[in-house]
Amino acid sequence: MSVTSALIVGGGIGGLTAGIALRKKGIEVEIIERDPDWTVYGVGIIQQMNVIRAMKELDVLDQYLSRASGFDSTTLFVGPGGHQEAKFDTPKLAGPDYPSNAGIRRTDLQKVLAEGAKAAGAKIRLGLTVANMTDDGAGVDVGFSDGTSGRYDIVIGADGVFSSTRQMLIPDAPKPNYTGQWVWRYNMPRPADLDGIHIFAGPLNGGFVPITPELMYVFLLSTEPNTKPIPVEGAAAAMRSRAKMPPPQFAAMLDNITEDAGVVARPLETIFLEGDWHKGRVALIGDAVHASTPHLAQGAGMAIEDGLVLADELAKAETPEEAFAAYQARRMPRVAHVAKNSIRIGDMQMGKIQPFDVGELTGQTIGMMCQPI
Repeated sequence: MSVTSALIVGGGIGGLTAGIALRKKGIEVEIIERDPDWTVYGVGIIQQMNVIRAMKELDVLDQYLSRASGFDSTTLFVGPGGHQEAKFDTPKLAGPDYPSNAGIRRTDLQKVLAEGAKAAGAKIRLGLTVANMTDDGAGVDVGFSDGTSGRYDIVIGADGVFSSTRQMLIPDAPKPNYTGQWVWRYNMPRPADLDGIHIFAGPLNGGFVPITPELMYVFLLSTEPNTKPIPVEGAAAAMRSRAKMPPPQFAAMLDNITEDAGVVARPLETIFLEGDWHKGRVALIGDAVHASTPHLAQGAGMAIEDGLVLADELAKAETPEEAFAAYQARRMPRVAHVAKNSIRIGDMQMGKIQPFDVGELTGQTIGMMCQPI
């Protein structure tokens, strides 16, 4: 291995995971994050069986599950009557003593990964961005927004769908695309009988996800004309109004959406790079190259797996370029499946394409996610 030092741009899920994975391979890691407060919006996130497996590989699974709510089952309800169409368990990839899936608050996930990165020896600097980069073939000289500089064997851009690293690296890369949908999320008390994720399909598309023994989050999708931000004032009423023809199980929860500040509403913006994800000694991971919609609940999972695979390839390869090419080749089938089929589901929900069997697609996705990365 020719790599001994790495700069990771972005202190989110993908960047922190990559930091832990690289430190486990003996690589010195520095992570920079533009947000000086390192804030994370506090709704929950679904983590499927491949993420539970990844957390075990990162040696943070026990800390993770101490803040999460593990579960095995997924229940699907269809139509305005809320008819239960299916209920199934997914494989326990981390072993029989661990749950298949988990829900966790994003703030708690951030804490687990940040603590893991620090414990592994990664250096983290906040309120910092890259001002300039020069790759001379033997290393990368980086100038930072605070006037300091550093030299690294490689640089990893983990700075999200609107990645500035991508813009520096590949100026003519496609821009993020708005799909036409928003996702709305809200934390509320968890019913005693919620034993796993509950998904509702058509005409309301949404669900319930347990994130602690006492808490769950509700999400729903809506079609919106543009990406103009939703005002905080009136956000709770706005979210309730998006619940069109809700099934009775969902309708029973709407009155709990009361606090405007508790609503997190985001436009769904995607990007997928078909070409190289690297140039020289700089590579991109996560949403910087394959931001997807939440319809298959694998966006974070793909970023987490990226970090593990990239670290593995860097440990095996003779050069960074060789490692980056091998990393992309391993990741492309999985991330392409997630990114493209997530958009397909949203397009079907918006009536842009003909209906298709989402259950069959979900089964295919679960089967793929159960395979080694």
